[in-house]
Amino acid sequence: MTFVLASQLPVLIAVLVLGTVAKVITVSSGGEPGSFSKLGPAVLVPARMQGPALLGCALGELVLATGLLLTAHPIFRWGAVAFFALSTYVLLELRRRRPDAGCGCFGEISAAPVGRRSVGRTIVLTGMAGMAVWAEVPGVAVFADPPWPLIAAGLVALAVMSPEIEELIDRVRYRAPCEQRPAPAESVMLSRLRASGAWRAHRDQLTTTDPYDSWRELCWRFFVFRNQDRDDVVFAVYLSGRRPAVRVAVVSGEDSDALPVYTPVSA
Repeated sequence: MTFVLASQLPVLIAVLVLGTVAKVITVSSGGEPGSFSKLGPAVLVPARMQGPALLGCALGELVLATGLLLTAHPIFRWGAVAFFALSTYVLLELRRRRPDAGCGCFGEISAAPVGRRSVGRTIVLTGMAGMAVWAEVPGVAVFADPPWPLIAAGLVALAVMSPEIEELIDRVRYRAPCEQRPAPAESVMLSRLRASGAWRAHRDQLTTTDPYDSWRELCWRFFVFRNQDRDDVVFAVYLSGRRPAVRVAVVSGEDSDALPVYTPVSA
């Protein structure tokens, strides 16, 4: 039983180390002004504290990874459970309060808006950490005799729930930030919109399934429809990923006349 409970320690340690390295690289590379304001923990603090917040999170991950690797002390095991459980809560709050923000889990590569896959990943990691609480062996012992089938199963589960993999593939293909990449055809983005939960929630209220306006701004494609109350229903579809993040807003007809003419924003 100990063999099974400890099987995911290498996965947890690898995730924590990758998160540490990615956050340090992101902060050390600088980036554009305000580039940290859409990355996980940095969203929750003032601008001048955003870099230190990412580094603080990276330091916590490094401490946990070291503790899981070298000891079987409960403080590190329960600390990992608390870290991933808190991460789940933070992602749910980001999804609700800042739908444009990414999780920042692996630095700027995790800048895509938080979706169900990112939340599901932290839930799975919390479960893995919970299993390890009852394993009375340090991670280094598991690395010495790794249970490859169980480790592979854990890695596959995390890979399926990691939108960063698609982002890395896109960067290899295009070698440019998403706002500078060629966008998928409008018909492709419309198909992805119609496969989303946001579309299904509002579809029956629309007067037509064809948008009367559409434009791209940076990493998003916007579609505008009219509902039966003559309000504008605006969908925003993220450009990356086969199941991209979709956000929706309803603008009342009384307010829509006061809106400026839509002007595409150059990337």
